Amino acid sequence: MSRRKTERLLNLVICLLATRRPLSAEQIRQAVPGYDRDGDEAFQRMFERDKNELREIGIPIDVVRDPWEDEPGYRIERQSYELPEITLEPDEAAVLGLAAQVWQRASLAEAASGALLKLRAGGVSTDQPVGTGALELRVDTRDPAFPALWDAVRDRRVVRFDYRGAGSESVRSRTVEPWGVVSRRGRWYLAGFDRDRDAPRAFRLSRITGQVATVGRPGVVEVPEGVDLRAMVGFPDEPMEERVAVVRVRQGACEGLRQLSRAVHAGDDGWDEAELVFSDPERLAGWMASLGADVEVVEPPDAREAVICRLKGAVA
Repeated sequence: MSRRKTERLLNLVICLLATRRPLSAEQIRQAVPGYDRDGDEAFQRMFERDKNELREIGIPIDVVRDPWEDEPGYRIERQSYELPEITLEPDEAAVLGLAAQVWQRASLAEAASGALLKLRAGGVSTDQPVGTGALELRVDTRDPAFPALWDAVRDRRVVRFDYRGAGSESVRSRTVEPWGVVSRRGRWYLAGFDRDRDAPRAFRLSRITGQVATVGRPGVVEVPEGVDLRAMVGFPDEPMEERVAVVRVRQGACEGLRQLSRAVHAGDDGWDEAELVFSDPERLAGWMASLGADVEVVEPPDAREAVICRLKGAVA
């Protein structure tokens, strides 16, 4: 199913769930993105196909005929649509979490919210919770490379990107046949075939610098049968030597950081200078980024750049 059709079907479900009264076909056409650009006949055919597909997968669309209206109205009764209480095993919950990330990264929440705004602008009353909580399922992926890599996996397309190895400041270009994007212990990895090393490899997304470029045509990547993507990222990271980071800390702030520092030197400009022992620049960057404007990593350069990438990813 194409992304455009997936978005349209999801928006149709949100629209029919959110409304407090049945909507006519014309109201749905104006509110749901993907319908409003088509002619009358094309819209009717598309709308009928969409209703049938939703019903086939178990989504009940009610047709309400009001004697005072010329056309029937449509809606989805919340009681018929909602699932009964269910219990998930940890691995099942993890799979649903990853699926939620796919919806969020496909920008479906934004499109569906736009449909609700159109409904309200047209004077149709909607239930607010449908437009907020139901669309806010997401997994933490601030890595800027995620959307491009996800699209490349979906399109089976080769990618090229600059990559910084573990414990190294050097950056090298890598050309990869992507097999999948996998989450492990809160970090995201690309698993695939590294053409430069002529072997399967896994790459941590947070170590990708700059833009991800596609190479060649879609559909050329073949995922080997039986490949275990989770096993590819399940091994311990490459051993890294301990190093010392120099961090400027606002005076009167970050007491926990000061306690863990090897040394803290008082300054006369409102800032102190702390020395932190670390081995993983990405782990250090996550900690420093969470402290916001109260810290500034001075050196080494790769740790400083890792913090900058984290902050840019959060803004994006």
